[in-house]
Parts: sequence; structure tokens; C-alpha cells
Amino acid sequence: MDTCISCVFALDENSKYSSQVSLMVPNSLLQRRSFTVVYSANSRVPEKKAMDLRGKLLQLLLLGFVILAATAASIPNSICERMCGEVEIPYPFGTSEGCYLDKPFLITCNHLYSPPKPFLDVDLPVEDISLPNGELRVSNPVALLCKRDQPICLSPYCRRPTVDYTDISALLNLSSFRISETRNMITAVGCDVYTYIQGTDQGQKGFTTGCLSLCDKNLNVVNESCSGIGCCQTSIPKGATGYILNVRSLSNDTLPGGNDLCGYGFIVDEQAYKFSSLDFRNLKNRTTVPLVLDWAIGNKTCKDAQKNKTSYACKATHSYCYDSTNGPGYRCKCSSGYHGNPYLPDGQDDSCQDIDECKQDHWKLACNANATCINTDGNYTCACPKGYEGDGRIDGTDCRPIVIGQSNNKIISIALGVSISLLVLLVGTSWVYWGLKKRKLIKLREKWFQQNGGLMLQQRLQHHTGSMDTTKIYSAEELKKATDNYNKSNILGQGGYGTVYKGVLADNKVVAIKKSKIGDQSQIEQFINEVVVLTQINHRNVVKLLGCCLDTEVPLLVYEFITNGTLSDHIHDKSRSSLLSWDNRLKIATETAGALAYLHCEASMPIIHRDVKTANILLDGNHTAKVSDFGASRLVPLDQTQLTTLVQGTFGYLDPEYFRTSHLTEKSDVYSFGVVLAELLTSKKVISFVRPESERNLATYFVSMVEEDRLLEILDDHIYNGSNAEELKKVANVAKRSLSVKGDDRPTMKEVAVELDGFRIKEKHSRKES
Repeated sequence: MDTCISCVFALDENSKYSSQVSLMVPNSLLQRRSFTVVYSANSRVPEKKAMDLRGKLLQLLLLGFVILAATAASIPNSICERMCGEVEIPYPFGTSEGCYLDKPFLITCNHLYSPPKPFLDVDLPVEDISLPNGELRVSNPVALLCKRDQPICLSPYCRRPTVDYTDISALLNLSSFRISETRNMITAVGCDVYTYIQGTDQGQKGFTTGCLSLCDKNLNVVNESCSGIGCCQTSIPKGATGYILNVRSLSNDTLPGGNDLCGYGFIVDEQAYKFSSLDFRNLKNRTTVPLVLDWAIGNKTCKDAQKNKTSYACKATHSYCYDSTNGPGYRCKCSSGYHGNPYLPDGQDDSCQDIDECKQDHWKLACNANATCINTDGNYTCACPKGYEGDGRIDGTDCRPIVIGQSNNKIISIALGVSISLLVLLVGTSWVYWGLKKRKLIKLREKWFQQNGGLMLQQRLQHHTGSMDTTKIYSAEELKKATDNYNKSNILGQGGYGTVYKGVLADNKVVAIKKSKIGDQSQIEQFINEVVVLTQINHRNVVKLLGCCLDTEVPLLVYEFITNGTLSDHIHDKSRSSLLSWDNRLKIATETAGALAYLHCEASMPIIHRDVKTANILLDGNHTAKVSDFGASRLVPLDQTQLTTLVQGTFGYLDPEYFRTSHLTEKSDVYSFGVVLAELLTSKKVISFVRPESERNLATYFVSMVEEDRLLEILDDHIYNGSNAEELKKVANVAKRSLSVKGDDRPTMKEVAVELDGFRIKEKHSRKES
């Protein structure tokens, strides 16, 4: 059927002259964005009046076009192609004009392939589109670095093949989609390689992150574990819209492991990739991996979008809107009791339609056995048979016999007896069921307790007097309630070893709860090690362990809650860095040095932290330092001065002597603390690929500037006031000595703490005199 717009104009109420215009628009044209219209006026109209009439007619026609264009923009064509090969293309996505909501949702269906393949932005293959989850799975390029004899390039993203290597970078740039930070992981595979990405978020802010993958000489790796040995993974920042990903070797001449091994880097759907030792070679033949993107409608919230009903995308009557959690925009879902496509208006086959629960089996669990299921719009009812009354639902008034006079007393008595018998049987069955379920839960928790190293922890704590008394054992239910069932809004931070949640215990005490990531037995030992180490520490500048919980699927640690975030947040956030005065920075450095000196010299057994960095130094409201995260720490027997361990730590803070020899000493912590001092003085990141190559590593750059007497050029402007130059140079000299390449040339942590404390006392004395 066609649509007609027809109007008649009279120039005045006594005029004989009039004109009529009709606009006939086929319904198929309602899908188009442009129209051609011809109008005619009565030839008897005088020229001047005819011109006025044409102006009025033109205004009317323009108004009609606006209405038609708005209608066309919101309704997809019923003949649109909804399959491209084996991939369904649901609206708001589409493959041709009039079939998609907006330009970002255009999918290019390439029929040169057999079967045809869908592409996003022309060159990004689409594997799946999910309406309910607001997700789009695409094929994402793999970056690699290979030793080679002949120049090769396996990907269109190859950047610069060198004389000795094939170096392929992965590049992705999205205008309207975000990379899912909950579904994807940055992954590096290889021996002694690291992968890093430089990317942007929806606010066009840049970020750099990555991870380091190491191997021993025997290539002893654990399949399906990306804990840093042969494979490493780290999360991607929220709201990322594009990136460049590179793979680099820690060795400048050859790749460790032989010329036939490569290093690989990619961002992948963590559900779609499980690491295997075979990947060292097999990934060379794989150019893409699955990547999950989050999509949303526009850049408005639901509240703002609903103000314009024409452009509002939730077209189905039985649908609702919810805001995107990864960047701006919103999504639509069918209401409870309905299924289909909420972006299509009512009347189209795929729009939100009622679910006929009576054709499914779950209604039988809610209705009385004698009741009949009757489907309603968005729900269903249970109808009692003739002679019964009630709503027919087991959890409602059920179906009761209708009582008519005394003749029904016998029937009622029989029914009552049967009901009581059934009730007794039900109670007995329930008691047995819950008893068996409780026993099963107890056995399951015993299994988790052993699996999470409970026996190992008990044995190790028995060797340390008082440890068992100071460590409280929390129940799984207590911590689940404290974190509101581990609600995402309570997440304080995420790292390679777990997620930290804010929790409120029953006594209103605020705590930090660490939910560990356990991939293999070595990580269990690392978790137990952190508990044992923390039970040996009693220092005001070390975060206090309150207790743990082992009878859960993954082990949990409970710490005191530190209110003011990490030192890294304060230094590298420009809005907060200016508030961190030199007095506070020197105070934080002195307290941190004192805590590390305590670990090395005064604890019941010497402790090497092994991962000293600004992200592991927490601050309270008074800028008091609290050293945290002892997952990598090691207890040192009193008769030893060094330990031989698998190299572990954070790139940029890692002691080069420890990295080269695998010999861990207290001087390894001194080097890492020297990097922290350099950060406090300069407010620069320890590794930055946006700086020139000579300045990329803060430790080496800082030492060279101090040696050239150019310290003032790299100091943070907020801490240098012209009168404190000598004091800053003295602290910088402490940092320089701590960053000596040879451990023997570095001071002890105790010596560093004494020097810094002396600087603070002298500064306070000078301030009082002035």
C-alpha cells in the first residue's frame, strides 16, 4: 500500500483560485533517505499570489520529508539480508543502506569468499554478533617476532622486517566500539620476551601496558597456565578503542630457545585461548585470534536518549534500556517474559514477542499438578480444574476443593489426611535432601581447604610462634556478604595475582579482601607464602593481614583497608601529583625504607619483598606509607645471605644483577627502592615508550643525569622551590647509589633508612629555626 500526502490551499476565503499538491510515496520508499517530488499549481492563479502559494507548498513538503526521513531512519527494510555466510547479522547491524541503524553498524558482506564472510570497517572479520550481551566477536591480528633466514611477512600488519628478524606488529583502531576489558586479556607467548601495547580510550587518552614472559633453559612450562613462565597475561584498560601491539626480546642479538622459536603477542578472548607448550611453534602459522568488542547505541545515557522518541533505539513496546558499562551509550533488552530483537518495532517478526511458557516444562514446577497452564502476555496463569478454587500455584493459594454443605466433610477429611501425609513425606524428604546437601558441602569445603594449601599453611605456621593466634579464619559466607557477593562496584584493583575488593564486615569494620587467581600448584605455594610472610611482620608501615579463608574455590586474604589509594596513583595522576608536597614525599620514602629495613633486619626471619614498586605502597589519609603485596616475597634462613630462585618482579623495577644471575639478595630490594626514589623525585613513569630511547628506562636515565650534574632538569616542578636544591641532590645521590649495577656497591636498606631519616630531622630543625 502507498502513502499519500494531499493538501488544498485557497488564497483567501472568497478566492476562486486554489491549488492542490499530492505526494504519493510507495511504502518501499519509506526505507530510503531521499525523495523526488513534483507539484503543480492552478495556472489561473496570478503570478504574485502563485509565488506565495508555492512558498507555502514548499514548506509543507519539507515538513513531510522530515517526517518520512525520520520514519525511514528508524525502521529497517523487511527484505534486508540477515545472514552473511554462517554469521547472523541482526538489526541494528546490517549489510546495505536502510538495513542498519547508523554508519558504525554497517557490516560488509564479502561474497568473494565461499561461504561469504562479514567484515567490520571493511578489513576486520566478524565471527559472531550478540544482541543480549552487546558483544561483537572479531578476528584479531597476532603480532610476532621471529629469528629468520629469509624475509617473510604473514600478515598485512607487518611493520618493519629487519636484517635478522621478522617483526610483525598488531594494529587495531575502532571508532565506535570498545575492546571488552572483562572478556579479553593481553597475552604474550615465548621465552624471555615481552609484549606491550600503546592504545587510546574513548576520551582519546593514551595508555601503555604489557607483560613479560620468561623461560628456564629446559622450557619447563605448565599447559593452560599463563603465570609468566612461557606465557603471561594482563588485563586491558577499560574503554580502550584502539592500540598498536609489539613483541620484543629481552636479548638484543638472538631469541632465546633457538632460531626456530618465535615470540607472539595478541589480545584474545580469554575463554577462547588456552596456552599449550606447542604454541611456541604452532602460533607462527596463526595470523588471527578471537577478540570480543563491546558495542552500544550512540553516546547518550538511557535517560537522555528517551527524550527523543524518534531516535530512541529501543523500538519494541516490551523492551527496556540500560546504560553501557564500558564507555558511553546504551543497549536494549526485551522485558521479562519476552524474547526477540528489542531494536525492531512491534509488528516485525523478530521484534520482542511473548514467550509461550505453556509450551515449556518449567511452568509445571509452579502450577498444581491438576492445574492447566494458560499463557498470557508476558506471563502465564495456572487454572484449577472444575470443582476447585484458588490461583493454582504451589507457592500461592493452590487448588482447593470447593466445599458444598456437610456432604463434603468426608472428602475434606480424606484430602486433609492425604495432604498431611504428603506434607510429612515432603518434610522428611527435604530433611534427607538438605542433610545430604550439607554433607556434600562440608566435603567440598574440605576438598577446597586441602586444594588451597590449608594443610601446608598449618604446618608452616606451626614453626612460627604466635602466627596461628594472630591470623583469623573467616567463613566464605561472611566475606561474600561483606563484598555484596563480590559486586564489581566494590573492586579496588586487579593484578596478575588476583582481584582486591572493598568489604564491610558484620561489625562495620572496613577491610580489603584479595580474591587470588590460582592457575597451578606454584601459585598455591605463592599464596601460602604471602600468608606466612605477613604473619611474621608487625610494623606500622606494613599493611596488616587480618585473616584468610581457604574453604572456597579460590583462597581469600583479608587485610586492613587503606583509604587513600597507591603511591603510583598520586605520583602519575597530574591532578593529585601537585598535592603531594616534597615533605610528604620524603616522609613516604623514609617510612617505606624503614619498613623494608625492618623486613631485612628485624623480622623473626629476614624477608626479601622482591616486588617493591609504587603500586605496592599504599597511603592512608595522612599520607602514611603502607608496604603491601607480599605474594612474591621470600623468607631467608638465618644462615644464608642469598637465594637462587626463578626470576620474578616488575619490569623497570627489576634488579639487573638478580635478573642476570637468578641470585636473590636484600640488595635486590634496595635497587627497586632506588627506582621508587627516582619516581618520587621526577614523577616520571619507570618505563615509557613515548620517551626517546635514551630516556625510556627511568633508572638508567636518572643515574646518567645525576652523574652529569643535571638533576634539576628532570625534577618534578612541584617539589623544587629554589631553596631545597641541596637536600634534593642528597636524596638523589642516595637513589643513585641504590641503583648501582653491582649489588655490593649498593647501601643496605638500613643505611638508606638512616640517611633519609636524618634528612627529615634536619629539615624539621631548619624549619623551626626559620
